[in-house]
Amino acid sequence: MKLASYKDGSRDGQLVVVSRDLSMAHYANGIATRLQQVLDDWNFLSPQLEDLYTSLNHGRARHAFPFDPKMCMAPLPRAYQWADGSAFINHVELVRKARNAEVPESFYTDPLMYQGGSDDFLGPCDDIVVPSEKMGIDFEAEVAVITGDVPMGATPDEALEGIRLLMLANDVSLRNLIPAELAKGFGFFQSKPATAFSPVAVTLDEVGGAWKGGRLHLPLQSTWNGKRVGLCDAGPEMTFHFGQLIAHICKTRNVRAGSIVGSGTVSNKDWTHGYSCVAEKRAIETIEHGEPKTEFMKYGDTIRIEMKGIDGQTVFGAIDQSVRAPIQ
Repeated sequence: MKLASYKDGSRDGQLVVVSRDLSMAHYANGIATRLQQVLDDWNFLSPQLEDLYTSLNHGRARHAFPFDPKMCMAPLPRAYQWADGSAFINHVELVRKARNAEVPESFYTDPLMYQGGSDDFLGPCDDIVVPSEKMGIDFEAEVAVITGDVPMGATPDEALEGIRLLMLANDVSLRNLIPAELAKGFGFFQSKPATAFSPVAVTLDEVGGAWKGGRLHLPLQSTWNGKRVGLCDAGPEMTFHFGQLIAHICKTRNVRAGSIVGSGTVSNKDWTHGYSCVAEKRAIETIEHGEPKTEFMKYGDTIRIEMKGIDGQTVFGAIDQSVRAPIQ
């Protein structure tokens, strides 16, 4: 099934069930009003939502209405946890090679993750608001999962069983703030503003055989200012699958229902697939030409992130954002 959260003036929005082709929607308030409620009581509430989803897809839902992505908040508008990995080691290798730095051996055996802000996510069509262009504005196209409860000490296979929903993410980065923050030895903070997510989150059965080995084997398309710059395969080159990322968090603590875990920037060794963030393009330019040529994003720029299934139809809808300055 496919689920979204509609804007209604509240912090958590109204839960809606969305048809498979993303054409129609239906409020779920007879079952649950918020997605977090469903995650907290998944075994009881999700079958009821599935029934509504089936009715909606067959044109039998009595109060269906046209689905509008512009009305969407993030599927889970605020979360108990947002932990983002860097599971595509090719991305790390490129960025480090561009500055003549080695990749530590541990990066190939132990996932690299950071914990971002989860109190204020962006909807798929909300503007990216940044105080200054000088901060080095960058998009990062990713895949993300929403979990149920996963206990401390869970194995990667056990952790996979805790995945409830899939979605896309734009993990916005302010690249020019990162070096000073990392120099402190305490990770990202101001360099990671609010993350945006796709209009809908979907259950694993919606992607069929594309979900295997804890990875989503579909191409992720990034379109910057109307030009497609990336069509990167999100599956085979994901060094650590989602079960491994979740188990990494679970090493010393429980993961609770309503946690979001990201894949990190989707990246392929074949450069003809393009890129899922500007930093990677700049790294490639530095490796090839000695210096970057592509500038980071500017006010007025647009970014569209989308994934299509094997049938050619959009799976999650599109993240479709513009960059702007704060309103004075």
